[in-house]
Amino acid sequence: MPTYTAPLEDMIFLYEKLRNNKSYNEIEKYKEVTSDLVKDILQEAAKINQNIILPLAKIGDENPTILENGVVRTPPGYKEAYKKFIEDGWQSLSCDPKYGGQGMPKTVSAFFDEMLSSSSLAFKLYSELSIGAYNCINSHATDSIKNKFLPKMVEGKWSGTMCLTEPVCGTDLGLLKTKAVEQSDGTFKISGQKIFITSGDHDLTENIIHLVIARASDSPKGTKGISLFLVPKFVVKEDGSVGQRNGVSTGSIESKMGIKGSATCVLNFDNSIGYMIGPKNKGLNSMFTMMNLERIVVGIQGLGISEIAYQNSLAYAKERKQGKSHNSQSGDGADFIIEHADIRKSLLNMKSIIEGERALCFWLSQQTEVSLYHKDEKTRQEATDLVSLMTPVVKSLFTDMGMEITSDAMQIFGGYGYTKDQGIEQLYRDNRITPIYEGTNSVQAIDLVFRKLINKNGNIIDKYISLIKKDILIEDQKIKPFIEKLSKNIEILAKFTNWINEKMKNSKDDVSAACNDYLKVLGLVATAHAWVKVLEVSFKDYEKNKQFYEEKIQTANFFFNRVLPRIESYYLTATSGSKYIMDFKFN
Repeated sequence: MPTYTAPLEDMIFLYEKLRNNKSYNEIEKYKEVTSDLVKDILQEAAKINQNIILPLAKIGDENPTILENGVVRTPPGYKEAYKKFIEDGWQSLSCDPKYGGQGMPKTVSAFFDEMLSSSSLAFKLYSELSIGAYNCINSHATDSIKNKFLPKMVEGKWSGTMCLTEPVCGTDLGLLKTKAVEQSDGTFKISGQKIFITSGDHDLTENIIHLVIARASDSPKGTKGISLFLVPKFVVKEDGSVGQRNGVSTGSIESKMGIKGSATCVLNFDNSIGYMIGPKNKGLNSMFTMMNLERIVVGIQGLGISEIAYQNSLAYAKERKQGKSHNSQSGDGADFIIEHADIRKSLLNMKSIIEGERALCFWLSQQTEVSLYHKDEKTRQEATDLVSLMTPVVKSLFTDMGMEITSDAMQIFGGYGYTKDQGIEQLYRDNRITPIYEGTNSVQAIDLVFRKLINKNGNIIDKYISLIKKDILIEDQKIKPFIEKLSKNIEILAKFTNWINEKMKNSKDDVSAACNDYLKVLGLVATAHAWVKVLEVSFKDYEKNKQFYEEKIQTANFFFNRVLPRIESYYLTATSGSKYIMDFKFN
């Protein structure tokens, strides 16, 4: 089984040294969230993840969820761990105190999300979707609905889901068949089938609150006729207690490649009682509150799995002997594989990507809080635009890199990595869903290029590039070589953007074929931007913690010399066009 130690030093470093967003620091309700408080929270988070949740990963993989006589049963130990999880208040960490939450910002909860993802992604998914459902209900439901459902969800006694996909429609939700018929009392009867529903049914909570998209009987076809409904597994009485079973049943549990401890269900809705959330025929707008935040969290899943893969690869490389390095001092014996240049390159590749991603995620978490809670409307909108731009980037880049890192981890372990004993192949399998769900990474890239670069508020990508250029106006000569490399690649990003804008006019196939490459270019520039922020502190405070900051500088050095240059390849590949792709005749 893999071991895991939460990267507390790096997380606390980011919180203490890179919490420098002026607008974020102006949010009144977070001024009492001190570094000491955050340190205490993260230390306790590390304990529950390392000691209680980590062992569940292997248990859940070997003892998947089962459907037995109409009841979904989670793996051994899940109930006990979940009980401890909610009793200690982890479910309520980022929720509104009005409903029993602790009100911690995403600059804190994102670190906890990463730890959970490292420890057991399958276990994490039972609470993760509940927070997404909470956010959606809190943003769009009436006060009566919020008061009735949110306190139990925040407490963790009730969980939540997101029910979109159907057998006839995945990404193209306009094809959905689920119907909603209005009743005389204002409720709706929901009928239809949903598939691939994460945590769709289980035995961890006394009720499950499903958020279901459906079409009212008098609504138009396509996405313009979709509404959102809250459908509980058990009807909730007026006094808030759980009543009779609603018309929701589990048809089956998917047999999956990974995250086997998570119940991915086929759900049947048969005249289920539902309550409309948000305006009629505007269901996708309401659901995207949940989906967009969830996409960032999926990116964090990729980061978390990358971290545990790296930690175990490093430990193995230090204890496994194989062959002789070119600078061997071992006489006739073999050297530890960490002495081989190729192994060191793989480890540094992992480390430089992971630490850059974590810094980028911390920057984005500050922007997210500003977009939600800053008192100035213009400031909120500017942050909203940045979050919108970076959401598909974080979702896709972090999960794609997660696949690269878990694959490299298996390679470092060699034949042992391919066996189940070490647990490395499970990390690869568990992570494989992250580039797929919440919108495949190709869909994210299309969304970025066709919808996010320019919106009603203008040219967002140019504003973002200007922001980076302003941030890297740093006088310290030691950081200049890094800034020069980033500046060169910012220019490639700008040229790529201009190419996209020109091709939009007359060759959208060229654009479509370039979307994934463009997302990767933007993602690597964004990660390098985050690294520059880390380097600025590292050079400035070097004498205060030489070992920590020297490691940061050398890790960044690898990123800027070995990872960032991928940008040029992506640009050259993408701008070769699409004619040779679209004209190819498949037999």
